[in-house]
Amino acid sequence: MSVFSKLAICSAILFALSHSDSLSEEAIPPKPFLQAKDGETIVFFGDSITHQCLYTQYIETFFYTRFPDRNIQFHNAGVSGDKAADALARFEDDLAVFEPDHVTVLLGMNDGQYEPFTTETFTTYREGIEKIVSQIKELGATPIALSPTMFDHHQLALRNLDETFRFRNRSFDQHYNSLMAFYGAWLRETSGHEQIPFVNLWGPLNDHTFAIRSAKPDFSLVEDAIHPGAAGQFIMAFSILSASQAEKRHVSNISINRRGNEWIAARSEKITGLIGADDSSEISFTFHAESLPWVVPDRSSKYDLKWGPSAPASLGFELTKAGHKLGAERLRITGLAPGNYELHIDDTKVGTFTHLQLGAKIELQKYPATPQSQQALEIAELNRERNDEAIRPLRDTWAKIKGLRRRGDQENFQAEYPKLLAQARKLEEKATQYHDQIREIARPIPRQYRLVKVTVPAKPKAKARAK
Repeated sequence: MSVFSKLAICSAILFALSHSDSLSEEAIPPKPFLQAKDGETIVFFGDSITHQCLYTQYIETFFYTRFPDRNIQFHNAGVSGDKAADALARFEDDLAVFEPDHVTVLLGMNDGQYEPFTTETFTTYREGIEKIVSQIKELGATPIALSPTMFDHHQLALRNLDETFRFRNRSFDQHYNSLMAFYGAWLRETSGHEQIPFVNLWGPLNDHTFAIRSAKPDFSLVEDAIHPGAAGQFIMAFSILSASQAEKRHVSNISINRRGNEWIAARSEKITGLIGADDSSEISFTFHAESLPWVVPDRSSKYDLKWGPSAPASLGFELTKAGHKLGAERLRITGLAPGNYELHIDDTKVGTFTHLQLGAKIELQKYPATPQSQQALEIAELNRERNDEAIRPLRDTWAKIKGLRRRGDQENFQAEYPKLLAQARKLEEKATQYHDQIREIARPIPRQYRLVKVTVPAKPKAKARAK
């Protein structure tokens, strides 16, 4: 980094701190947030990274599967190219009208204008964010500040070798990722002062990227340098949910043990029909879970999106260990006779486990063939369709509204805006229809579990080599 760049960043930090209205010196302990109740609404407010409908989709699916008894409404309010000022211009019709209870705010990538730091540019961003937060509070909702995401300079250099790359002829400051880090640092300090939740998205994206680059030098989670792909967006979703201290971090916890001649189940109200063989070689029961596992589809969309192909969301799921940390289905059974056991759920064979593995604990979310995982996948795929067919077209409509507004022809805007707004409302109705369908299939149903002792065939001995 040049001396000038260092001075610019230092000046930025001093400028931000001097305009922070006596930030609190004491660290504010994190409190749970985004814990939506039945009937509440979550709005995702942002720019093109929200317009992609990916991190938002994964969060929606988490709530659909984790809290199937709650009717939680979701509204994506992201528009490509938006800065804080653009977002403010549509605040009433694209956010306030939904009477939200929780609003995530993800802006900043465009606010820096992809140029070196200037006090004028930062002031515009700062004032815009402060006004957005203030207006959300006035609605009685909780603003949740999300840091800007990663700008990938290495990926930009690689993509610039491709003549078809859509950003090839655009100029980007060589320290823009550092500028996004600074914007995030200011936002964190301001969030503490405002006593609102803050989530660092820049850090996890950079951390995972550079950890993997030690083995794969050209790896990226931000395939066009600006917009995180599906894997990166899943990491964002996980970071938000993890920081929120989600109410239910696990899906289920089945624990059964044998005491004398009797099989005992913890939380027995969820387990019925518990029967075990006298010799402890077989056990069966019915379990009715309250939630379903959190899963992601193989493809983020059935369409080729303008942001280009990317690593699948499953990679982000694997990197974050999301299944274990935010979706474990625990099964623990002690007292079985020594040996190997086949586990069947309904008519599906899940796998073969030793009595020691079952006595320690197995995590069923690792086995995608289980009936409950397949049910959750159906929900995730229907929510993907909801985003493909209703939400992303809705966001495209709002992008047209922004373009109309920016042209500055007030007479034309007044004539065309009601038509586009009517289109947007129709797409919202379509999204609601999908929402209702999803809720219908998101209800967990009782599942029949059966463990049977089996004999595992011995492995054939290796033939002796001819001398």
